[in-house]
Amino acid sequence: MIKNSDIAPEYSSIGQENSNYALGRLRELLSHSAIEPNGKLPTERALSERWGVGRREVRRALEVVEAEGLIWRKQGAGTFLGQKPDDWGNHAANLIDGTNFMEIMEVRLRLEPQLAQLAALRAKPRDIEKMRTLLDKIGERDDADWGELWDGALHRVIAQSAGNQLFLSLFDIVNRVRQDPAWQALRERARKQPPSMGSHDHHTEIIEAIAARDPQRAGDAMRLHLLTLQERLIRQTSMSHLVPNVDGSVTVDSTDLDRS
Repeated sequence: MIKNSDIAPEYSSIGQENSNYALGRLRELLSHSAIEPNGKLPTERALSERWGVGRREVRRALEVVEAEGLIWRKQGAGTFLGQKPDDWGNHAANLIDGTNFMEIMEVRLRLEPQLAQLAALRAKPRDIEKMRTLLDKIGERDDADWGELWDGALHRVIAQSAGNQLFLSLFDIVNRVRQDPAWQALRERARKQPPSMGSHDHHTEIIEAIAARDPQRAGDAMRLHLLTLQERLIRQTSMSHLVPNVDGSVTVDSTDLDRS
């Protein structure tokens, strides 16, 4: 009769090999950023089926990279790339809930042109290549959610390339609004307007200015891109009496108010 003790060492060895294999595949997944644009990893079950190992081995691999600070997990939400947000991140989410798209755009207009200027000075060749890859990704589908996710990923790479952690934290706070369904619906309606210059052209100009190491051009291109978006968003709301200024602030059109 075969005893459990006779097969346990062999089973343990196989399990260890599977865990190491899963860990290697997980590191490969993270290094190639082959995950969703919002940073969410596939589920344990999906990874288990993809790699042909047990969920226990996948879970062990996830625990290792989580301890290294490469991922973080939230119950009921999933596993995400990067470090776990702190309490300030939750507070920031509450701030976003209490604002509106005009306030968001005013902040973006003061923040992102500066980030583009810094990116023109500090972006590495691989950063610029990643920007171009993401730009191509945006145009792969007409799906609104797809475009919004990859558009956000592109803007974040530009922010990262600026090389200023505090600026990046501020960008992430403002960027949380992209996750709001109402914002996504508004953005999609705004995109359907026939612009004189589309977002793809704007993004191309921003990236090429960064690649040319021209901070002024990069900042101006980002400002034009955001002003165009702001104008389209205004047209899609009931705030038709609001008029965007060249600096991103908004004034009241008294003629519209007189007519109302």
